[in-house]
Amino acid sequence: MLLKEHTITDFVDITASKEPAPGGGSIAALSGALSSALTAMVNELTKGKKKYAKDQELVEKLCKEANEIREQFVDVMDRDTKAYNKLSSAFSFPKETDEEKKARSAAIQEGLVTCIETPMEMMELCVKVCSLVEQSVGHTNSNCASDLGVAALMLNAAVKGAWLNVLINLGSLKDRRLLKEYYDKGSSILEKVSGTVTKVYLDIEAELNHQVAEKLN
Repeated sequence: MLLKEHTITDFVDITASKEPAPGGGSIAALSGALSSALTAMVNELTKGKKKYAKDQELVEKLCKEANEIREQFVDVMDRDTKAYNKLSSAFSFPKETDEEKKARSAAIQEGLVTCIETPMEMMELCVKVCSLVEQSVGHTNSNCASDLGVAALMLNAAVKGAWLNVLINLGSLKDRRLLKEYYDKGSSILEKVSGTVTKVYLDIEAELNHQVAEKLN
């Protein structure tokens, strides 16, 4: 049964169990899916608003793209668990003879690459959602400011969570060329996305705090 087919309660229960998957990688993907979903919702709730008449073409585009990426995050959520299971299986290969040891090592390295590429794919999706969140600022329903702020928070969790899953597998990768390639790409994405969504969140929090402070004075 795919993770996306579970109820929320069942999904949470499975995550809390002694089974190692779904783990941090799938949860990072879910965070990305929720960020995308909230971004879509904020834009959906801006459609048809006279106050945002000039933004209608933009919000239509952002809503469509956010929903498309949401589906991709849900897909990669399941693939992350499959990647982990494949790697875990490789560790159980026999290692009595030199030939078996060689085959086992090759299977582990192949599994590691898959376990790196899956969260790297999540990080690339985070770049796309980051752009949508950033474009939504100032062009969407102000009553949804808190929702957009949570979208930014969830995206930060997604990109950081995916990066941790890249790092933990990079440590065992023998191919130094691939290791450097993945590390350089991932660290660059992390800096860009995390920096952007942190600013979005802080700006929204500051504005909402300002609104409350005015009421208190």
